[in-house]
Amino acid sequence: MGSLERSKRKVQLWKKAIVHFGLCFVMGFFTGFAPGGKASIFSSRVVASNKSHSVQMLPQQVASVPHASNVNRSMIAESPVPTPSSSKESEPAKFLEKEAEAEPKLLPRRLAIIVTPISTEDPYQGVFLRRLANTIKLVPPPLLWIVVEGQSDSDEVSEILRKTGIMYRHLVIKENFTDPEAELDHQRNVALRHIEQHRLSGIVHFAGLSNVYDLGFFDELRQIEVFGTWPVALLSANKNKVTIEGPVCDSSQVIGWHLKKMNNETDKRPPIHISSFGFNSSILWDPERWGRPSSVQQTSQNSIKFVKQAALEDETELKGIPPEDCSKIMLWRLNLPVSKSPSYHLSTTGSTDASRRKI
Repeated sequence: MGSLERSKRKVQLWKKAIVHFGLCFVMGFFTGFAPGGKASIFSSRVVASNKSHSVQMLPQQVASVPHASNVNRSMIAESPVPTPSSSKESEPAKFLEKEAEAEPKLLPRRLAIIVTPISTEDPYQGVFLRRLANTIKLVPPPLLWIVVEGQSDSDEVSEILRKTGIMYRHLVIKENFTDPEAELDHQRNVALRHIEQHRLSGIVHFAGLSNVYDLGFFDELRQIEVFGTWPVALLSANKNKVTIEGPVCDSSQVIGWHLKKMNNETDKRPPIHISSFGFNSSILWDPERWGRPSSVQQTSQNSIKFVKQAALEDETELKGIPPEDCSKIMLWRLNLPVSKSPSYHLSTTGSTDASRRKI
């Protein structure tokens, strides 16, 4: 009897298991044909069970099944997709955007190319070079200082330049000159050929050792597009007077010149002081960009003459600086009584009487 009861119980258990399996199979089969709204019960359960895990795993699991049923598609449609739109996360982004809008847009500065020739006849060249270096060190970068000197046994200039902390190029010429003025002009031409060969892009200014600057001058210098000019105050030793040389302007338009009285009255072109004008260096190696003839190689031996002619050919491109008031003096030149003191003018004509000529 005991064995019969045990066999009956086993049969009953098998019947219950088969019935449960059949019911689950039927329910699952018909659930696949049910509308999407009714599948929200199952989708909510799936989402609720996966709250402790990443919700992004649900699409990955469904996508891993190659033959997904309609139930899985309804679950994808009904499952909520998390959006990272929290206020805490968006606050830093908004703060950075406000900061970016509040900050002024900084425009890059142009390279200022300062050319300084040194005469071998100047006994005070070391003193003046240190003084000029102390001024240039205060100018914001970018700045390139090209110093040209004659061949000498002394290393004074090299030692001074190494200690300045300024980006510089030291050029040495081998030619010997008896005329200090011809030596300085040759040194300037050597510097301009160096700029042309290396295609240095910037605004060129010839700074003599005896020049004294207002630091705002270099900010105005970088605003030059093609050619720029400005007045220079000449301070003579043992004389209680100041001579003004350079342009006479109406705003930034050049309308006249402060000139020394010329011997040849038929010469209408004024002798511009070498330190009273600056120009865009690209006119040396890319003249066609500014509407100039490309035959610069013919004048490459005398680049100073070429630049002077180009500056005076079309005075509409010659702008006075500062543009608001071109009569403002920002550069002074000390005329010290040194033996064989060179003349810094591009033109050798002139006398001591200052005059003003309207164009």
